[in-house]
Amino acid sequence: MTAADPLSLVLIAFLGMAFVMAGLWALQLVVRNASIADVGFCAGLIAVVLWYASQATGETERKALVVLMAGFYAGRLGLHLLLNRIVGKREDARYCRLREEWGVREPGRMFGYFQLQAAAVAGFSLPFLVVMQNPRPPFGFWELAGFILWCAAVSGEAVADRQLARFRADSRNRGRVCRDGFWFYSRHPNYFFEWLHWWAYVVMAIGAPGWPLTWIGPVAMGWALLKVTGIPLAERQASASRGEAYRAYQRTTNAFFPWFPKPDRPISR
Repeated sequence: MTAADPLSLVLIAFLGMAFVMAGLWALQLVVRNASIADVGFCAGLIAVVLWYASQATGETERKALVVLMAGFYAGRLGLHLLLNRIVGKREDARYCRLREEWGVREPGRMFGYFQLQAAAVAGFSLPFLVVMQNPRPPFGFWELAGFILWCAAVSGEAVADRQLARFRADSRNRGRVCRDGFWFYSRHPNYFFEWLHWWAYVVMAIGAPGWPLTWIGPVAMGWALLKVTGIPLAERQASASRGEAYRAYQRTTNAFFPWFPKPDRPISR
């Protein structure tokens, strides 16, 4: 089997996901819950990585490991989003705010957002493809080190999500700020572990052809979480809904990197 052309595979993946996301955009016109785009990203990533495994060269054992990693990571996250943001739930407040801000242009801009998710699937699938097509025998030092990092990051994100879900499920915590577990050390530990997870593929592919392409994962995810759709929107919504309690949390606790909280020094008026 000749080496698969990464550019062709990624282009086909994008075109397929663009069609899927157009369908999900049409569905959200009915259900009015844009979080299906996030679930679509997770399901799409699994489908694309499975397709890569059928097309790419590389050792069968390595491709099987990559498929399992992608399936567990995206499957867990997608199920979490499905149960916590879609099934029996109102649309996430961040999407509601975007709809209000976009006004009459909301349908077209939302369509563009869904297509960005299609592009994101194609872009974030590249690290998996690079690892799959590594010509070296499996499983060397760097692959094992990357896999250990992957286990720690995915486990950390799952624990952080569970801690927040348990906090929110208790009606006594309505209007309060979660400081349980990892949330004591970071305002967004789930985002931190999500970002950390993408470094695992960088480590696994060290020395492999196309290794620089694996940096797309942590660089693009870090930018999105820190500057675009992650922390900025979440902070704005949390500050609006929890007021001074959240502003005190902001003064004492790191937004992203986990660390011990600082003493609270309220701003004098």
